[in-house]
Amino acid sequence: MFGRMILVTGITGHSGRYFLQELKNSKYENTIRCIVRETSKIDILQNCGLKVETCFGDLNDEAFLDKCMKGIDTVVHIASIRYSKKIIKAAIDNQVKRAVCVHTTGIYSKFKAASEEYKAIDRTLKEMIEGTDIQLTILQPTMIYGDMCDHNMSRFIKMVDKLKLFPVINHGSCMIQPVNARDLGKAYYQVLTIPADKAGTLYNLSGDKPIQLIEVLRIISNTLGKRTIFISFPLWLGVLLARTAKILTLGKIDYIEKIQRMSEDRCFSHEDAEKDFGYKPCFFSEGILAEINEYISQKS
Repeated sequence: MFGRMILVTGITGHSGRYFLQELKNSKYENTIRCIVRETSKIDILQNCGLKVETCFGDLNDEAFLDKCMKGIDTVVHIASIRYSKKIIKAAIDNQVKRAVCVHTTGIYSKFKAASEEYKAIDRTLKEMIEGTDIQLTILQPTMIYGDMCDHNMSRFIKMVDKLKLFPVINHGSCMIQPVNARDLGKAYYQVLTIPADKAGTLYNLSGDKPIQLIEVLRIISNTLGKRTIFISFPLWLGVLLARTAKILTLGKIDYIEKIQRMSEDRCFSHEDAEKDFGYKPCFFSEGILAEINEYISQKS
C-alpha cells in the first residue's frame, strides 16, 4: 500500500509513537526505516514486532539524509518543520514518490514571530517540488495534547494543580481546538491509505470542536477536584507586565508572544481530512481525562 519501504522521522516522539501503533495495528508488512537521534529511546521500535531499520543520525546532515533515502518510496516527516527543506531535497534527489510532512497551524498566527518562518518554508517546498514527480502532502495539527509529555495541556494541568488564583487574558474567551496525539497518529496512517495522486496538498488536523480556553481550564480544575479562582487581565496589561519582565531580566524571560496568543482564536476546520480519509478526532473532554489521570498517577 505504501510501497516497498517507508522512511519516518520523529517516530519516537509524541504523535510519532501513535503512528507506529497504527502501523502495528494494521500489521504493516514492509520495512520501516526510522531516523532517530543517538540519545533517543528505541525500545518501542525494538519491541513493536515490525520490520524496522533504525538509522542514528542528525537531520541537518545532508549526506546522512541522502544515504537514508536510498530505496525509499514514501517519507513521513513528523519531526520539526525546520528540517522539512532538507528532507524534501533528499527525497527529490533520490526519486522518492511521496512525502507527508507534519507542520503546524501556527503558520496562521498573527502574533507568532515564527509564523513568518513557517510560511517561508512552505513557499520553498512548493518551489522545490515544482516540475518533479514527488507528491507532497502537508498536515497541520493544532495544539497537541494527550500525554504528560506534551508541551501544552500538561503545563495547564500543573499550573491549575498548584495555583489557587489562575490568571487569564480577556476572561479566557479565546477559542482553541486542541488535537489529541492519538488522533494524529491515526491521521498520519489514514492519509497514506489513499493514493498519492488523490490526496490533497494540505490538511488541517484539529480537535473535535472549538472550545473556550476558560472552559478547558475549568474542566481541568474540576477533574483535579480544585476550586480555582480565575482572575482576568486585559491583554494590554498582560503584555505590559511581560515586557517589563523582559526588560528587568535582560531578555531572559520573554513571555510577550505567549501572552498575546492567549487572546487569539486558534480554530481550524478539519473538514477536508474528514472527507478525504475519514479523520474523526475524539471529544476534548474525553481526551484530556486520560492526561489528567496520568498526571494524578504520577503524583501518587
